Amino acid sequence: MVAKEKLVLVNLRTDHLPFLVDYWLGSDAEYLIGMGVDLQKLPKEEDLLGMLKSQIDKPDAEKTSLAFILELEGRPIGHCNVNEIEFKHQAKMHLHIWPSDQRQKGIGTKMLRMAIPQFFSRLHLQSLYCEPYAANPAPQKTLEGLGFECLKRYRTVPGSLNFEQEVLQYCMTKPLYEELKAKGYWA
Repeated sequence: MVAKEKLVLVNLRTDHLPFLVDYWLGSDAEYLIGMGVDLQKLPKEEDLLGMLKSQIDKPDAEKTSLAFILELEGRPIGHCNVNEIEFKHQAKMHLHIWPSDQRQKGIGTKMLRMAIPQFFSRLHLQSLYCEPYAANPAPQKTLEGLGFECLKRYRTVPGSLNFEQEVLQYCMTKPLYEELKAKGYWA
């Protein structure tokens, strides 16, 4: 039961990189396609490592990606990140729970409750977007439960690893975030 287990969100570190590489390059093809990933666009291991390493020590204002790792009882089990960052303006959020037996248990919601305040604070955001694959209902449920507003459904290539697909565009604005924060909503 997750409620009794200790979940901690930490900054991405170099010792986390093998877990991220294994998730992206070692996950089942059917699972990745179900998230909207174009398998032909998966990077080579050295390219993925290089991109991730390049972001770790950059100041937040210079990052193109800001990532956190979720640890359960000290063991990395997922990540949440933003990319397409426009510092002091907006970013696009992603979340992933790595072990299949930990998915759809509310862990992603708990991770986002810890990560969203960090994204708004560290990047001084006005808007936080997330565009999950419309055929993948799990992130939709999570985002709606957290108070994100669904702005539209449209066809696009939502990220560098994706095929063209229908997505739902969700947004949390700073005023909405602050309203939920005043109600004690965030971790």
